[in-house]
Amino acid sequence: MIRFKPGAPRRVPPRFLSARVPTLAVPTALGATAVAYRLACPLAHDAALGARLVSSAVMCAIVTGLVMHVRRRLLRELRRARRVAEEAQSALLRPPPARIDGLAAAAVHLSADPGARIGGDLYEVVATEHGVRAVIGDVRGHGLGAVRTAAAVLGSFREAAHDEAELAGVLRRLERAMARHLRERVHGGHDPAGAAQDGPPGEEFVTVLLLEILPDGGVRALNCGHPWPYLLTGARAEPLARTDPLPPLGPFPLPSELPAVPCGALLPGDALVLHTDGAEEARDAEGRFFPLRDVLTEAAREHPLTARSVLRTVLTALLRHTAGPPKDDVALLILRNERHVGSTPTGMRATVRPATAHPHPTGHLRSPA
Repeated sequence: MIRFKPGAPRRVPPRFLSARVPTLAVPTALGATAVAYRLACPLAHDAALGARLVSSAVMCAIVTGLVMHVRRRLLRELRRARRVAEEAQSALLRPPPARIDGLAAAAVHLSADPGARIGGDLYEVVATEHGVRAVIGDVRGHGLGAVRTAAAVLGSFREAAHDEAELAGVLRRLERAMARHLRERVHGGHDPAGAAQDGPPGEEFVTVLLLEILPDGGVRALNCGHPWPYLLTGARAEPLARTDPLPPLGPFPLPSELPAVPCGALLPGDALVLHTDGAEEARDAEGRFFPLRDVLTEAAREHPLTARSVLRTVLTALLRHTAGPPKDDVALLILRNERHVGSTPTGMRATVRPATAHPHPTGHLRSPA
């Protein structure tokens, strides 16, 4: 930081002056050329048609050079701004590690805003002393307002996931973070740039799904209005649970009791596919919804089954179905248990239904090799 003493002459450091020299050199040279031509060249004062054509050509060349310089400068600034924005967005919605406490992870986010890499969807997975904890959520709307809400929820989760011993405590922290965010919006302290929002603060909400995967493979969840993940086991894909979710965070307070939903076990070789509703609600040109469950069933048949292969299969089929980027934000997070088989107790296996010998046939939607 540059500090100036009161009353002292303010001198600009040489490095800042040298940085401005390349910016001013080309316009200065072009301007000097135009002035010199008008003052020193006889053709500039000749009224003949040929001389006037030459003068027009010279001035046109100078103006074209100035326009091209400005254009290149603006493109450089735009590329620099995009790099800064991408770094900021990557810090907010960072990709998960390839392996986390024996689980393989893969994720992707498709933003409905063509000028952004992130939007209203969020996800995160962290290894804690309480087990591997994951969150996936969907903020109402998209754009900058949704990004700010997603940042508030993600920031709270990244701390609470390590601090809270129970999953209910994590959800309580997310609820308080969401309430603070809405209060700041009401008082105007959360949107200093005046960015447009998708609606008044009273109508803003976020659906959230919290998962906890214990070292023995046991899975527990708390769901606030979010689609249940799919469990890929054997050669089929089934919802992880079928219980009614809690209300989304924002409009209504959470109930006093928040018992986590037991969801069986994630056995070695099984995978969980967490997703936002943008995946299931993506439509093709004829208005048909994306058959996510059928595509996941097809992905479960692939050998070897990996988190990245599932992600690649779903993403390829989704983009083929929508014939381009989807109209709504889409987030996918795949977690596959790659722990040693002996680490899962025998009692856990009874909680998962065996795969059918003859699964229902589906369309052949395979990703390119």
